[in-house]
Amino acid sequence: MGLFSKILAKLGFGEEAQAAPVDPSSPPTATPTTPTPAAPAGMAMVDVVAKLEGLAAANPEKLNWKTSIVDLLKLLGMDSSLTARKELASELGCPQEKMADSAQMNMWLHKTVLQKLADNGGNVPAELLD
Repeated sequence: MGLFSKILAKLGFGEEAQAAPVDPSSPPTATPTTPTPAAPAGMAMVDVVAKLEGLAAANPEKLNWKTSIVDLLKLLGMDSSLTARKELASELGCPQEKMADSAQMNMWLHKTVLQKLADNGGNVPAELLD
């Protein structure tokens, strides 16, 4: 399992699909009346912000996951070392010139992880994707 797959798993991506298989003979369940942004076809929406804010509230450290890839990884209980971040950056296709500068790599990595969470059905606010 790749590092990004571990991030997805820790945030609960795919849990709904695995936990509740759909029985085609059963009647459809009621849908919520509050409109929510649609997840890509076949994916359930995951409220990334709510999950991370909940983890942050329960964490004794003050971690700023909204701007720091190190803090985001720590919040998820993952290895946040430079080696682990380089491995994740390589997995996600970080340009070589950014890999040579850890600050640039970290900024690229943070933005890319949030974007990929959104691409996989995560509810990530636009201001965190800029």
